[in-house]
Amino acid sequence: MTTFLKGHGTQNDFVIIPDPENGIELSAAAVAALCDRRGGIGGDGVLHVVRSAAHPEARSMAAEAEWFMDYRNGDGSVAEMCGNGVRVFARYLQRAGHVEEGDLAVATRGGVKRVHIDKEGLITVGMGRAELPAGEVTVSVGDRTWPATNVNMGNPHAVAFVADLAHAGTLYDPPPFAPATAYPDGVNVEFVVDRGPGQLAMRVHERGSGETLSCGTGACAVAVAAARRDGLDPAATGAPVTYEIDLPGGRLTITERPGGEIEMTGPAEIVAEGMIDADWFATIETVNP
Repeated sequence: MTTFLKGHGTQNDFVIIPDPENGIELSAAAVAALCDRRGGIGGDGVLHVVRSAAHPEARSMAAEAEWFMDYRNGDGSVAEMCGNGVRVFARYLQRAGHVEEGDLAVATRGGVKRVHIDKEGLITVGMGRAELPAGEVTVSVGDRTWPATNVNMGNPHAVAFVADLAHAGTLYDPPPFAPATAYPDGVNVEFVVDRGPGQLAMRVHERGSGETLSCGTGACAVAVAAARRDGLDPAATGAPVTYEIDLPGGRLTITERPGGEIEMTGPAEIVAEGMIDADWFATIETVNP
């Protein structure tokens, strides 16, 4: 039997697999089966909780961060980072007694992230600096095409400002983008509308997961793109800029500071805990080749 928990951050939901010594092999098929909302537990992704020293991809970060978030997308593919996932990961560590309120560090494939758990239950994650690769990018849905801002938050994003969020369509399939060379490994696509000064709303197609109710790195990418569009780049103005971003699953607050550091603040909940049947887990590779 394998222990699991279920958690969400603004309804971006995850299956949590505690595995401190990295003894559980999670194949792509196993992750996809766990995330299946009918045949499995259901989630947008899996948070594999491993001590950094026990994971070959994280050993170099072990001196800075005891715990590694081995994150997988819902289709089983490996991802560099997940902003909402980091908050839920931190909430799990708190629940399990590994950390308390205050500051901690979490290792990810996108680097070490600084996290603060406050007394009111909100969690702030230092998301690092954004990169804005050069070159023009467009995204399309049906017969509509928009220019997009290329933002890298440790994972790639294409941010398009639109007149109506309904123009994003169903987001069942990845929105086409151009040029094809811009995102050789796929991209998260955000569609954004203005709601008022400093207020935005968005929908997102996350690569490997489809449309999700929230995306933390996506919200950060949206805030960065909006700051450049609005002439509020903190590196140029010398002042921090904050956007409240409404996603289908809730609200995130994103602040970019003059030095380039981006902070994301939002809730995180653990909603269930249980055991995965060993026989079912053992047959995943056969059932899901």
